[in-house]
Amino acid sequence: MKIKRIKFILPVPLPNKALANFASQIPPSLRRPDIALDFVGCRAGATWLDSEYERTLSDVFVLEAGASAEADGYDAVCSFSTSDSGLEALRSRLEIPVVGSAQSAFTLATQLGRRFSVITTWEPWRRELVDMVAKYGLSHKLASVRGLDIPPDTHELLTGKEDFVFGALEEIARAAITQDGADVIVIGSTTMFQSHDHLVRSLPCPVVNPGSAAYKVCEMLLDLELAHSKLAYPSPAVTVDHLFQSITPVYT
Repeated sequence: MKIKRIKFILPVPLPNKALANFASQIPPSLRRPDIALDFVGCRAGATWLDSEYERTLSDVFVLEAGASAEADGYDAVCSFSTSDSGLEALRSRLEIPVVGSAQSAFTLATQLGRRFSVITTWEPWRRELVDMVAKYGLSHKLASVRGLDIPPDTHELLTGKEDFVFGALEEIARAAITQDGADVIVIGSTTMFQSHDHLVRSLPCPVVNPGSAAYKVCEMLLDLELAHSKLAYPSPAVTVDHLFQSITPVYT
């Protein structure tokens, strides 16, 4: 059996324990024995993606983390964040499929209902998510983006905050349904996946987890032998993939 490999790139530097936390949102029940999943963080760069400054850093270092993926034997790459950091740059650099978590989640939501809302834990991400939906031409399908005011913890995710955060997310999701007209809810970050089961049990509509949605899109593209159009994302005439390798990684 030929094993296909997918590289999942988080847009910030992360230690191995934190990477394992992110990887756990793709449970064994969703995985296939013929597909291997590797989760990596960036060499350096962003921390919270709270601003255009940080988002630019994340784009650059996600590109750096994925530029050699095809040469390294990977069959697909996933930008494993609803920032979709580095997505277009990697599609230009690579010929293997490159998938974005936000784009995967939003487009799936449009197949499940008429209007979707995105819920997030942090206000700076709320603003970015509105822009992301517009970027993909789906603003007419967006009921709302509602958020809390809880700064992210990219190492522990929502661990230890379940009693408060799960209920608060349920509350804003219900408001999105009853007040904004949403009939599908999208979780606004791969840092929030631990709330998915609670929301599925509590809400009267589908709840999309961007991490698992992105993984399944990768899987589908591999099965169908499809990748992004190089007419849309032409390859560069000159590459300088080594440019950032002299930067000392935050975690080794």
